[in-house]
Amino acid sequence: MRALVVYCHPSPTSFNAAIRDLVLARLSASGAEVRVSDLYADGFQPVLTGAEWQGYLDCPTNTATVAPEVEAVRWCDTLIFVYPTWWYGLPAMLKGWLDRVLLPEVAFHMPDAENRTIRPGLRHITRLGVFTTCGASWGLTQIVGAPGKRTLLRGIGFLCHPTRRTAFAAQYLMDSSTPASRARHLAKVGRAMDRLIGTRVAAGRPDAPDPALATD
Repeated sequence: MRALVVYCHPSPTSFNAAIRDLVLARLSASGAEVRVSDLYADGFQPVLTGAEWQGYLDCPTNTATVAPEVEAVRWCDTLIFVYPTWWYGLPAMLKGWLDRVLLPEVAFHMPDAENRTIRPGLRHITRLGVFTTCGASWGLTQIVGAPGKRTLLRGIGFLCHPTRRTAFAAQYLMDSSTPASRARHLAKVGRAMDRLIGTRVAAGRPDAPDPALATD
């Protein structure tokens, strides 16, 4: 297994960092090869520039400014996102990663003389995981439509292997969470990772981050 974890949070002590650490521990215990794109720590530039937009369809030149990220996407067979939900969707940093990295001839193929719509380009990805925190309740998130979840699990999911495994876990009402509720959520993430990986690992592993971390 070759796993790319795309992590997006500005604080190294956030609860999202605890979720990331648990995800990485599960992957490590399974023997997976792992790469992490820590967008804030790496100083990723999320803005699609005018020049990049002009050359968006110029393949493969369009990948030049994000070559390491593109190589990681092409390398992995497991893609996992860990991020906070802000305004019901993806943080601008993460949305910018999608805009700049998941390019034509990388994530999808453009319409041509024989095809009227885009075609998937991520068929090599057989596992897709999404782990997030939300300030809103589950009910309010559903009323709004959970656009972040839909973008990743449905939008990117359509581009991945048709029989891909998926995993999703969200900590709702993050702002009023407690150590106990966060501990329960980490346990939920662990179970979701076990299903995504498809392997159970023995109990007693040192992979439980401190649930007292309170910020999203």
